[in-house]
Amino acid sequence: MEIVWANGLEIAYRRVGEGPPLVLVHSAADDGRAWQPQLVALSDAFTVVAWDEPGAGGSSDLPPNFALADYAHCLAAFIEALALGPAHVAGLSWGGTVAQELYRHHPELVATLILVDTYAGWKGSLPEEEVRARVAGAREMLAAPPAEFDPRLPGLFAGDPPGEFVALLEEIAIGVRRSTLSAQLRVMAEADQRDLLPRIAVPTLLVWGELDARSPLSVARQFEQAIADATLVVIPGAGHVSQLEQPDLVNAAVREFCSAHAPR
Repeated sequence: MEIVWANGLEIAYRRVGEGPPLVLVHSAADDGRAWQPQLVALSDAFTVVAWDEPGAGGSSDLPPNFALADYAHCLAAFIEALALGPAHVAGLSWGGTVAQELYRHHPELVATLILVDTYAGWKGSLPEEEVRARVAGAREMLAAPPAEFDPRLPGLFAGDPPGEFVALLEEIAIGVRRSTLSAQLRVMAEADQRDLLPRIAVPTLLVWGELDARSPLSVARQFEQAIADATLVVIPGAGHVSQLEQPDLVNAAVREFCSAHAPR
């Protein structure tokens, strides 16, 4: 773990390897450890950097009223502080929404986008009734007493979590801050990035679990149709957290894509 200051916040991160920069942006109720298989497997060819976003892991608490653009600006400051840009930027789920917003505000820092089981915001990708149901479920979860608070969202895996990562997932869950998760889910429910998708002008890799129940393949098709230079790779047997369920297949897709689109 290392620390860097970005936009007045302490940001913890993991950095391994040498080569073209690959920045990994984790999902909600998560931190950079969720990218463990990618940090291990891709460090032979890339400088792989996984941040803990503000309010997660070893980073500073989330400032009040932090908006989606604030996450993007902080990620940009992080990339600039480590002199990584332009970088391959990969985002998982909520992290993919942050990565898209980074491109909106700071396209010069993004060589390619890698969007893994993500959304153009819930409002931008899901039916209205599904968004309402998720908001109601989030409110119930966040109102639970401390002893009963479980930040793990339903439907993340196609089956049981992979045995080799159960202990890691438990450690990550224990460290989730209720205030951070509340802000993440609020921002995600309100976000609608459909206007941005046709304006993405960098090569974009879409990595999707075949059995993703939270962001189904219909959402992947939305991205594929809207982004001019998009390539979709469907990961068989994987759900929403495909980078943990089928890491070898995800790593192979990312390696091939990034090797074919070297940052300038």
